[in-house]
Amino acid sequence: MTLLDDSTPETTTRELTVLGACPQDCPDTCAMVVTVRDGVAVDVAGSKEQPYTNGGLCVKVDNYLDKVYHPDRVLYPLRRTGPKGAGEFERITWDEAIAEIAARFTQVKEEHGPEAIMPVSYLGTQGIINGLNVGDPFFNRLGATVAERTYCDSGSCTAYAMTIGDTAGVDPESLVHSRFILIWAANIMSTNLHLWPYIAEAKKRGAKVVVVDPVRTKTARQASQHIPIRPGTDGALALAMMHVIIDEGLTDDEYIANHTIGYDELVERVQQYTPEWASQETGIQVETIRTLAREYATSQPSVIRIGVAVERHAGGGQTVRTLSCLPALVGAWRNPGGGILQLPLWAFPVNWPAFMHPELQTPGTQVVNQYLLGQALTGELELRTPLHALMVYNSNPVVVAPDQARLLEGLSREDLFTVVSEHFITDTARYADIVLPATTQLEQEDIMFSWGHLYATYNNPSIEPRGEAVPNTELFRRLAAAMGFDDDPIFTRTDEQMIAEAFDWSAPAMEGITVASLKEKGWARLNVPSPDEYAPHREGNFRTPSGKTEFLSSAAAGGNFVVPLFRQGSNDHQPGQPVDPLPHYIPPRETTSADPDLAARYPLNLISPKSHAFINSSYANIEFHQKVQKPATLIINPDDAAERGIENGAVVRAFNDRGSVELLAKVDASTMPGVTVCYVGHWRSDSLGLATLSSLNPTRFADLGNAPTFSDTLIEVAPVGAGEA
Repeated sequence: MTLLDDSTPETTTRELTVLGACPQDCPDTCAMVVTVRDGVAVDVAGSKEQPYTNGGLCVKVDNYLDKVYHPDRVLYPLRRTGPKGAGEFERITWDEAIAEIAARFTQVKEEHGPEAIMPVSYLGTQGIINGLNVGDPFFNRLGATVAERTYCDSGSCTAYAMTIGDTAGVDPESLVHSRFILIWAANIMSTNLHLWPYIAEAKKRGAKVVVVDPVRTKTARQASQHIPIRPGTDGALALAMMHVIIDEGLTDDEYIANHTIGYDELVERVQQYTPEWASQETGIQVETIRTLAREYATSQPSVIRIGVAVERHAGGGQTVRTLSCLPALVGAWRNPGGGILQLPLWAFPVNWPAFMHPELQTPGTQVVNQYLLGQALTGELELRTPLHALMVYNSNPVVVAPDQARLLEGLSREDLFTVVSEHFITDTARYADIVLPATTQLEQEDIMFSWGHLYATYNNPSIEPRGEAVPNTELFRRLAAAMGFDDDPIFTRTDEQMIAEAFDWSAPAMEGITVASLKEKGWARLNVPSPDEYAPHREGNFRTPSGKTEFLSSAAAGGNFVVPLFRQGSNDHQPGQPVDPLPHYIPPRETTSADPDLAARYPLNLISPKSHAFINSSYANIEFHQKVQKPATLIINPDDAAERGIENGAVVRAFNDRGSVELLAKVDASTMPGVTVCYVGHWRSDSLGLATLSSLNPTRFADLGNAPTFSDTLIEVAPVGAGEA
């Protein structure tokens, strides 16, 4: 942190340059530089010193000050005065708010048991101390229902770890050395912007960049080739690639022999997955499939960058299993820039137990997946203990969870006591009994890992908290004291003490890095080889039981695999339930072949990618971001639009048995026939018909990790005013 004292006899200006970190749930985790003048932040920019950030921020946070100083910020505790959902509140003191929460939690606990209380949270901030696990110790000690958090990457992580272990995989900076870059279900230029320069450099050096996506996205338009694919059929394409690679002798036999297990079984399995079969499933021409497999296998080093969307259908886990097997099949791991890039966060020795404290959790405590929150609140989900109190922080479930109509019905219950900690009166906060003011990243201290690169980052607070906003850490210290939990030092730790516990500082990856050095410099690359040398699996050394890529997964065979982050210290897949140990194809549930009656009524696929200007629902209320993202729009292929009498710019109704949403139509050939697209994040309160995409999505899980199935959705579309069926 630098102090510039620009003093003259006439005026005194105190200007600070503060080193911070972007808090958002994004792979880029940018290092930020905040300029503060006389206690007011006047500029936020990307660090020019941190190589990955390279001086730039994305459109989501480039004007972060608009959020910090927005006139609608919640700056004081509030109590509901009107009907639930009306958003009518009065200001109260923190003492009153904490006393009321403690009293109501105690009452619910005495009358119904502690499991009648449930936290709802996710990654509204990605900081280690204020993020995913900040409330876990409090709710574990309370005995509250465990909230399973599997919105994003739980299925992918489970499948990936079953196959190659918890490896960071490819260093994203080493993609400059890649000869073939296969971007699968990821719109890099909107959701991972700082990776693109490395891809662009590789392309400049002669690499081929191929995008597999149902939509011709910003990224697809910049690629060498775009391969459109029917939603949910990615596994069919990946298995057919395996078939071609094996059938045509394009495998790296030495690598397979030394660093994999289950190859013979894999060869037998993939014989059924021919390019001709895959073409029928995916809508991709047979020769395109064959060419893709050949180029991927022979253009080494080749790399696959997968996005979170690849897991969001019935067979998402097996799709990631297949994709994770491909690099070993062709020996892509031998050189920098070769392999698969999923979540480099595996490289960070985060001390998760220090923030989860699963030992405080009562064995056998009731578990509710947040994906099923609407059912849980309305009695549709059979629970041992029905819910009577909810605390929401770092999340806006009315927008991000499915089953919106049922969720709103549940939040409207007068016998449900709801607390929301927030920056704004979101669609969820409108239903709260108590709203608490949360700090933004400029007003709190934190330390960051990244799920997109290999740099740790420190966030120094830039300004004093506005109004009476407090960090999540302080919120839970206050709640713990009010509930009598401050007899345990876990609940009285300062932010400084928690940051000191953030990493295993003795781990090799942290050699030469300390809290002090991070705070001073703002960032540090983990102690791993340079991008020009980083090839972690050149000689195998996978973090699997065998130490090899497991085509035949030993973990799957025994049903004994654990990804700890998605439930508070527990297993997100019930142990003892074995799955097929070999990669295989699971088709989408909502298709003509799987459910012909459903497909006859609702013949169009709906996918809901991440937005360019929002992070899930964050920033969707900020005027600049609304202007960039534009109103909620349904992109529909011209053939499908003509068949339904839909014109560009018309208001249409997208509907299925679960709900109905009004959207503006964009007639555009960027999406395949039969596929509609609407970017996620718009608030319900700003939407036509007061409904969002969450009204249309199913609540069934994918095959692994209780992953969501947002992309396994069928709808029909009609001009507003037309009959539904």
